[in-house]
Amino acid sequence: MSVPLSAARFLDVLTAEGLRVDEIAGWETHNRNAKGPWGPVHGVMVHHTGTSGAASTVRLCHDGRPDLPGPLCHGVITKDGTVHLVGYGRANHAGLGDGDVLRAVIAEKRLPPDDEADTDGNSAFYGFECENLGDGKDPWPAAQLAALEKAVAAVCRAHGWTERSVIGHLEWQPGKVDPRGFTMAWLRERIGARLK
Repeated sequence: MSVPLSAARFLDVLTAEGLRVDEIAGWETHNRNAKGPWGPVHGVMVHHTGTSGAASTVRLCHDGRPDLPGPLCHGVITKDGTVHLVGYGRANHAGLGDGDVLRAVIAEKRLPPDDEADTDGNSAFYGFECENLGDGKDPWPAAQLAALEKAVAAVCRAHGWTERSVIGHLEWQPGKVDPRGFTMAWLRERIGARLK
């Protein structure tokens, strides 16, 4: 169980990891905290956006959609490897997921199958959205994957978490497929090596 980093500390750990960070105006206080708690936090969730085009993707993740208000994550990682900070606090990215998965993340153990949607994930996870169509064909540039690895590792390091505190949306909520184009096992291996 961890208290969320302050917005300033979150920015500091990302820049200390060597990331290029773009701060969208007002990101530090743009959140959905009025709808429920933010924290305690237990891990980091990774998504793909299902979109293309950096500017429109960042705008969508900041503003949200008619059926889902923004922010839709904390950071958007575009194909050039930039992390765009769009919100901080409770964000509409995880939704309801499997409580057994959350318990495994907290214990940093092997994840069980996600077969329920009974637990609020928006209060418990940091969220990074990655610009990608998610069709299995849209490429994942090396700069983007390196930025994703660094961003997630930075948050884990700040909290004293291992790579087992990192999950994909597809491991949390039944029916989700993101991120698509690499495996979470591969990403966790990279994060684990970086944390060492």
